Amino acid sequence: MKNKKILIPIIDLLIVAIFLIIWEVLSQAKIINTFIFSSPIRIYKTLIDLLLNGNLLMHIFVTLKEVIISFALGTFLAFIISILLYSNKLLAKIIDPFLTMLNSLPKVALGPIIIIWAGANTNSIILMAILTNVIISIITIYHGFINTDKLKIKLFKVFKASKSQILYKLVIPSNISTIVNSLKINISLTLIGVIMGELLVSKKGIGYLILYGSQVFNLDIVMAGLFVLIIISFILYKLVLLLNKKIVSN
Repeated sequence: MKNKKILIPIIDLLIVAIFLIIWEVLSQAKIINTFIFSSPIRIYKTLIDLLLNGNLLMHIFVTLKEVIISFALGTFLAFIISILLYSNKLLAKIIDPFLTMLNSLPKVALGPIIIIWAGANTNSIILMAILTNVIISIITIYHGFINTDKLKIKLFKVFKASKSQILYKLVIPSNISTIVNSLKINISLTLIGVIMGELLVSKKGIGYLILYGSQVFNLDIVMAGLFVLIIISFILYKLVLLLNKKIVSN
């Protein structure tokens, strides 16, 4: 098991390294057009230039701030709404089809409406991200609640437990893993929502950096922005995994 834990990340790194080497070789050999596809060396130089100019860290900080705020608010709202739906079966039946419809609706289509409601500012970006992450989180957590072991619920009822006691002493503790798994989905959807919002209204952030690169036909900036997004998403996902391990171990 220890060997597998060491071997898997090594293989992952080798796959990435081989991909980058092949990409760079094809670029140097002029087999692929670097104007369209860029190259690892050009992306690296672009990142260094952005870092030295002080722009890169500013864009990363702005995006991370929006992601953290949207993630926290979306998770809180999803948890509270899931509790309300579980506690009120009639409300859950009424809301359920609307949740399905809202979840299937492309959130970027709501962009113009969100900008009119919240203005062309950070509020629109956060609202876009919350709309992107909160619906699927509600569905995930709520379905975890309603699928709690029915025999355990009957046992609690036999001992005259109240609805609130069943909820807080059985249902929620039994679904800790479900809640944490919803966080994994939530963090990725939040990042997607933030980037969509930044592409629409922002003057700062990684989404704006990517948009600016496409507008000036500089694929090096676009690819550099995408590379930074991959790193950010990887780090955020690992942080959620650490939280998962800590909760499970406790």
